[in-house]
Amino acid sequence: MNLYPSNIVNSIEFDKIVHYLKEECNGELASIYFDNLQFETDLCVIESKLDEVSEMKLSLQSVDPFPVSNYFDSLPDLKLLEIDGYVLSIESLQRINIILRIASKIYSFLNISRQDIYPNLYKIVRVVPFDDFLQREIVRVIDENGEIKSDASLELTMIRRQIQSFQRDLDRVFKNCISDFRSKGFLTENVESVKNGRRVLSVPAEHKRKVKGIIHDESTSGKTTFIEPEAVIEINNEIIELEQEEKREIYRILKELSAKLRPYAPAIRQYQSIIVRMDVIYAKARLAIRLKAVKPILKEKPHFSVLKAFHPLLYLKNQKIDKKTIPFNFQLFGKNRIVVISGPNAGGKSITLKAIGLIQLMLQSGNLVPMDPLSEIGVFENIFGDIGDQQSLEDELSTYSSRLKNAKEFVENANDKSLILIDEFGSGTDPKMGGAIAEGILKELNQKGVYGVITTHFGNLKMFAFKSESILNGCMNFDTETLSPTYELIIGRPGSSFAFEIANKNGLPDSIINYARKRIGKNENAVDELLIDLLRERNDLQDQLNELDEKQKKLQKLIHSYEEMHKELEYKRKKHKLDIKETEIQKADDQVRMLEKLVKELRNQKNMEKAQEAAEKAKLDKEKAMEAAKQITDEIVKHHGKLSTKKLAEGDFVRLRAGGANGKIIKLDKDGEKAMVIIGDMTMTIRLLDLVSINEPLERQELKVKKDIVTDGAKFDAKIDLRGLRMPDALKALEVFVDKAFINSSNSIQILHGKGDGILRKAVKQKIKEYKGIKSISHPSPEFGGDGITNVELL
Repeated sequence: MNLYPSNIVNSIEFDKIVHYLKEECNGELASIYFDNLQFETDLCVIESKLDEVSEMKLSLQSVDPFPVSNYFDSLPDLKLLEIDGYVLSIESLQRINIILRIASKIYSFLNISRQDIYPNLYKIVRVVPFDDFLQREIVRVIDENGEIKSDASLELTMIRRQIQSFQRDLDRVFKNCISDFRSKGFLTENVESVKNGRRVLSVPAEHKRKVKGIIHDESTSGKTTFIEPEAVIEINNEIIELEQEEKREIYRILKELSAKLRPYAPAIRQYQSIIVRMDVIYAKARLAIRLKAVKPILKEKPHFSVLKAFHPLLYLKNQKIDKKTIPFNFQLFGKNRIVVISGPNAGGKSITLKAIGLIQLMLQSGNLVPMDPLSEIGVFENIFGDIGDQQSLEDELSTYSSRLKNAKEFVENANDKSLILIDEFGSGTDPKMGGAIAEGILKELNQKGVYGVITTHFGNLKMFAFKSESILNGCMNFDTETLSPTYELIIGRPGSSFAFEIANKNGLPDSIINYARKRIGKNENAVDELLIDLLRERNDLQDQLNELDEKQKKLQKLIHSYEEMHKELEYKRKKHKLDIKETEIQKADDQVRMLEKLVKELRNQKNMEKAQEAAEKAKLDKEKAMEAAKQITDEIVKHHGKLSTKKLAEGDFVRLRAGGANGKIIKLDKDGEKAMVIIGDMTMTIRLLDLVSINEPLERQELKVKKDIVTDGAKFDAKIDLRGLRMPDALKALEVFVDKAFINSSNSIQILHGKGDGILRKAVKQKIKEYKGIKSISHPSPEFGGDGITNVELL
């Protein structure tokens, strides 16, 4: 990210956020990281960092917090370890052991069972596998106090036992010497001391020749001589020799341990990097908890829709004194990109401006921010700022010259991915000239498509903001009765300076205030009032336009719904007529079959001719009914063409208009009138008229049955005989039969299909299961038909 000027981070007070982050660190390395904190512009990187902090925050607020503790930089020790033959000191090994111990706890915490809870943290540690062999080796040699364990080797165990034995002898003999020489009056009150690592007697100078032994030292005054008694010299020599052996053995142990660790130096380096990274995330999460910060919705391009946000530093300050912090909303809709905030001094203009910049820097450095989680914030590539006094004695720049220099940089380098923050825009010179130049700069920046927050007192900038596209006025709300700020940001209206009211409140003489009012005239105050009225009227008109637009959309939806309902109703009406005709055809078929049977029985009887005539008449009735049904079918075909929006083809998913079962077309006939469809485990040939194109079903849907009103008042027979029919005809007849059962609100139906090889029975059962309103399917006892009849109870 490009920041200008270089001190903008301090101007916005982001350095104080860094200070708070460093306070939360466990190790110096994480603190150093925050001294060089980078601001990201890649949305994916920012998202990832915020997710890591969110997961750490979740962990710290749980009953099982993330295990991070104090650690030290082990990189200098690892550099020495990488030198072939180098022996690490106990202190170096202790620092490495701390790294390994913390790494072990982190890896143990982020085990496979927590992968779903902390996926981003889990990914960090899984880059490098952890080998607990290293920690075991160090712990086997060094104890918690940093001392070499006696059982680090068998030789060391024996040496230390011998030392302890000689020390017990030394203690016994030395006590005897003290007792003997004290009784003779050869010792001082202090009795003994330690010189050159040896226990010695404190002997007055006048008795030093009476005590045999080695003189190690004398007091400064020369009155006391420190003598190692002759009786303990040999014991002390033995102890010193054993201690030298102990040192040699310890060196050997450390050399061996260093050799074992040397191949793992790169891995230990990576463990430390992981710990530092976790510590950085830990510090961010700790600060986020204090700020009650969250991850907002991120946008790749510059964008502001900030809800209930707090200035982070102001929130922390007020938190200490138990004072409420007023949140603010900062939302820019449509083409709006720049807000010009005006209002009285000490009303919160500069705090709001800094809060916007501070929140943006926190977000793009991977920190959660204090606002509503439904807030939306975009990513900026540049942040430019002119905040505070930019006067420079070294560069011989006045405050205004410095501002002009900054403005030049803004105009030359800013683009549509830049955020501009300017406090007290146009100040520092003659108000009229300064205001005019500021207006020109604002015009140029707006043309470049920048986003910005600008504070000012200049009326011409308020008017320019009102007239310009993409620029909004804003103000900090002010209580006119108490003449005190409420610190509430209002976008859409300019603010007044309330200079006369504040002057009067502070006791300035009326004569001065009245003189000032006359000097500025009426026009100056009228500007603010006019702007407010114009904005109110414009907002009212915009609200009316939005309302009309919503009504128009609703009307279009209603018209479309009506047309669809009308088409569907027309189709259902004609389909109902067709169903009635098909029922008549079915009855005619039944009569024909009955009469044909009768003809067979009466073939050898005298009235055979009459029976044949009756059969012929029944056939004619059937043909008439079929012709009437064909006419209705033609009407439905014509109407179906209006309803259909897609030509059916092989591979399309379809739904039966009758029954509602879903299937897939596997083949079309040559005439293009029928299709072979797979429905469940069955393959059926069905007219295209009876199929409706659907999207590929996610799962098998149950049929939704609608009960239509029966207009013919015909009595419904709850039994049907499917014996002797081909499979397609039988299933078609069954559909019509079941639909009528639902239309007539029948409680149960009976289907006679015969036993045979059971194929028709299975098909009937499969078809019945496609209906939603089925209570039960069963067969009667053998004496009443058994498997040749299916009984169905309806809901």
